[in-house]
Amino acid sequence: MKMFAKAGLAAAIAASALTLGALPAAAQSRVQVGTLVCNMKPNVAFIIGSVREATCTLKPATRRTAAGSYAATIRRFGLDIGMNGTGVMVWTVLAPTRSINPTDLRGTYVGVSAGAAIGVGVGANALVGGSNNTIALQPVSVQGETGINLALGVADLTLR
Repeated sequence: MKMFAKAGLAAAIAASALTLGALPAAAQSRVQVGTLVCNMKPNVAFIIGSVREATCTLKPATRRTAAGSYAATIRRFGLDIGMNGTGVMVWTVLAPTRSINPTDLRGTYVGVSAGAAIGVGVGANALVGGSNNTIALQPVSVQGETGINLALGVADLTLR
């Protein structure tokens, strides 16, 4: 069990470093318009991938951006083994301008993901997508979820 946790944590750290380098330079220079908080539902992962549902809320950083609520689907492609309870993921929302509509966040985001959980787990996911692929979601808080799980691969988040 401890070896599983150490391997998962090492994978999460390695993928986090790769993820930050994988964002395009333009995405790294965007401005923060708010925070996206997603409450994830429990799931079971089946080795080559998983699908997880969540409800998300955009909390604006300024009055120029309106709050928004979204239904979300998170898909992982790659190694993903185990079971997860509920969890919360928090991303900083980066956009090309300080003022966006909540509908600008709707769409599909893609990036590298990693996570490990034994008891309470950690994970990191940086994603790019939304309106014309102009929005970047940078992890602020790792997911705090319960369960036994190891995940490493490509993540896909759809907000609707």
